[in-house]
Amino acid sequence: MTTHDIQQIEAANATDRIPVVFVHGLWLLPSSWDRWAAHFEQAGYAPVQLSWPDDPETVEEANEHPEVFAGKTVGQVADHLQALIATLARKPVLVGHSFGGLLAQILAGRGLSAASVAIDPAPFRGVLPLPVSSLRAAAPVLTNPANRHRAVPLTFDQFRYSFANAVSAEEAKELYETFAVPAPGAPLFQAATANLNPWTEAKVDTENPDRGPLLIISGEKDHTVPWALSHASFKRQQHNPGVTEIVEIKDRGHALTIDHGWQEVADTALSFVRRFC
Repeated sequence: MTTHDIQQIEAANATDRIPVVFVHGLWLLPSSWDRWAAHFEQAGYAPVQLSWPDDPETVEEANEHPEVFAGKTVGQVADHLQALIATLARKPVLVGHSFGGLLAQILAGRGLSAASVAIDPAPFRGVLPLPVSSLRAAAPVLTNPANRHRAVPLTFDQFRYSFANAVSAEEAKELYETFAVPAPGAPLFQAATANLNPWTEAKVDTENPDRGPLLIISGEKDHTVPWALSHASFKRQQHNPGVTEIVEIKDRGHALTIDHGWQEVADTALSFVRRFC
């Protein structure tokens, strides 16, 4: 638990506002949610941008010490987040992007969420499509088995393909320099082999009646988690008795939470959350 985690949790607990927990994915830090946090705070919620274990405070520090990311698994991160959420005075809303979207669904499946929004979420066991673009986006990690135990940075060209394909080259460069950090390789291997491993950590309890309402947001031009994957997650989540919805945002790639159009996505999430919390 970082000092920033503690401060945010204490601030949320000091109010009567509903906490909104933001969960980042691979190659990003909690600070990637800064504009979202301010937006939700203005809307009357208590934002909490939770860290993964050992997350550095800044992008500069992360790029100077990539080794701190190595070896983190989906289960380890989910348990870490659950422990942090347990210190909140009220059941929170969960908003996650990419592997953060998978983690939000895992935590919601444990009954920890009042409502959840999973944005371009990484797949879990039972999600069967294998889009070519997803395989290409994951190739910088999956092509070397040793990367399972390493922290793996993206080159600009790799980031451009997997995150920033739907923005200009100039904006892609700015996003890369502002937000991109190394990421643990293990979660990608876990997601890639989830349907082969009955004991995988990359699994979601989609039937828990305490899951709460769930919205899945898909970027139309996302290479990393295209519509086929998001929709397959949606179909699995429809087994739940709770409200389950999906929406596609046109002309957006995997960077939809951090690029110039972030507020459209944030407003889509906020509109859903307001219906229930």
